[in-house]
Amino acid sequence: MKTELGLRERKKRQTRRAITDAAKRLFLERGFEQVSVAEVARAADVSEQTVFNYFPTKEDLVYERMDTFEAELLTAVRERPEGETPLHAFARFILDRSDSAMAGEGRRRVAELTRLVNASPSLMARERQIVARYTDALAALLANETRAAPDDIEPRLTAETMMAFHRSLIDFTRRRAASRKSSADIAAEIRKAGERALALLESGLGEHRGPDPR
Repeated sequence: MKTELGLRERKKRQTRRAITDAAKRLFLERGFEQVSVAEVARAADVSEQTVFNYFPTKEDLVYERMDTFEAELLTAVRERPEGETPLHAFARFILDRSDSAMAGEGRRRVAELTRLVNASPSLMARERQIVARYTDALAALLANETRAAPDDIEPRLTAETMMAFHRSLIDFTRRRAASRKSSADIAAEIRKAGERALALLESGLGEHRGPDPR
């Protein structure tokens, strides 16, 4: 029985990988908006319904790992060391992920995703939905920790701030990924920028003075 379940699971993983590989190849060749789910199914040698069984929407073919990322992100905040602030735990998780984003094939994947998203209104809209979902989940977690009322502003503001940090670092990473610098240099720049941003947020934005009027 265990062997049968193992084979079934491996088959499901192989099918999922075949679908995502076909989708990625077609999207990069022709653009996300120009490729239909039916074409992805044909390229992966599966039925269109099979694609939807694994990926409820076409956008999920691009953002397939977001549920796992969300779970890991919430765990990092929820299970942070005693005395560490939620913001610091969040930033630590994001910065560690940013380091790995430039390692190996990571830089190429970032550049490819950037190209796809920038050319697709649908993917841009989906990213906004993902950010909103993460924000809601973080706000709920923080409200639960502090036993705040459902309409309390502090958990929501903290969650919005965390996601602003995340989005700013993503934008910074995507711009840097297209540069001619080495991956190691880019990773160092991203971490430095993230640490500066974290310091600014932890100071309550009080250190941000704006341009010198002189």
